[in-house]
Amino acid sequence: MTRWFEEVEIDKPFDLGSHTFNEDEIIRFGTLYDPQYFHVDREAAKHSHFGGIVASGWHTVSVGHRLMVDRLEAEEEIVRQEGGEPGVSGPSPGVNRMDFKAPVRPGDTVRYALTVTGKRQSNSIPGWGLLFNLLEAHNQNGELVYSADLVGFSKLRDYKMPLKTKALMALATMLVLSKLVRR
Repeated sequence: MTRWFEEVEIDKPFDLGSHTFNEDEIIRFGTLYDPQYFHVDREAAKHSHFGGIVASGWHTVSVGHRLMVDRLEAEEEIVRQEGGEPGVSGPSPGVNRMDFKAPVRPGDTVRYALTVTGKRQSNSIPGWGLLFNLLEAHNQNGELVYSADLVGFSKLRDYKMPLKTKALMALATMLVLSKLVRR
């Protein structure tokens, strides 16, 4: 999120936008990254259990991730326009669960939303917190097509590193540097 850890609200859906999938795009993505016949072969896909071309789950994920990055960058600009200072997002330590609930077909418009479901300060990285997120995508009929539990780092706004932690980090740095100098 582009808000500081302390400002992130729990259980408030954050609309990421939507995307309409078309057949040519589905085939192009499938050909490049997931060339299974039901993503790339119009004729063979007619005889699959899907009854036609469907988007790769990875295509659904990639579109959602792009919308998320774009939306968070836009949110950063909104915070600046309001006279605030955007928070700092960190990397993601992982995805805990990912489910493809229903196929995405040509012509489907999929809307994505991100909801922070929990948060806590990091036990391993001083000054950072962890955000536990639910990413959901629904088609134009309201049907859930994709869902994932994601974790991301978010910087704390007012973190002051304790003197003990500063000393330990300085000591660790000196030990590493002394090993490099000896080589």
